[in-house]
Amino acid sequence: MVPASMLNFDLTHALNLLAVAAVPALLGIILHEVAHGWVAARCGDPTARMLGRLTLNPLPHIDPVGLLVFGLTSLTGSFVFGWAKPVPVNPRYFRKPARDMMLVALAGPMTNFLLAGLCGLLLWLTLTLLPPLQWQHSTGYIFALKTLQAGVIINFGLAWLNLLPIPPLDGSKVVAYFLPMKAALRYLSVERYGFVILLALLFTGLLGQVLGPLVSGSAVGLLSLLGIL
Repeated sequence: MVPASMLNFDLTHALNLLAVAAVPALLGIILHEVAHGWVAARCGDPTARMLGRLTLNPLPHIDPVGLLVFGLTSLTGSFVFGWAKPVPVNPRYFRKPARDMMLVALAGPMTNFLLAGLCGLLLWLTLTLLPPLQWQHSTGYIFALKTLQAGVIINFGLAWLNLLPIPPLDGSKVVAYFLPMKAALRYLSVERYGFVILLALLFTGLLGQVLGPLVSGSAVGLLSLLGIL
């Protein structure tokens, strides 16, 4: 029998992980999709704007299954995974469909890179203006530091994950831009199997082996550049 105290500790620890990851992850996922829609609108496609998807209100963006997966993976503390409803894009509105689709695809990951940088900068400012030795006993201070650290890791994770060249991830749209038309269409047709491929990579550990060095290397590089490490 597991002692009640241990169950309480595990539950408390899991809920703390979820609380720390919630804001940076949801913000990263939502702004990722808003960026897609905003760039699509700039390229001539009004679809996302007409459907009310250019908003920071999380409700139009929430995918129930993606939110559930996010909650479950946040509780494990190993690999945070989740998604929002994809912003609808109609390339028939684009002036240069292939180029504009690539730009729309890149907008999401680039937004996550910027958010990771912003979280790192805010972390540096917090440590500089509020020295840890004076604030180390403040619960709010420690929570803020953990949340900003999570923001760096999670947004780098979202960026690199979406840049993987697996249809329908954003990286596949970038690769398709550089392929001949027929080859690009055949390549993008793999989209129907994309989710299964991702799950297989996730459960076999290959996804972590690919993303782990990219995410940790990016985070260490950023924090070193800011003088935090």
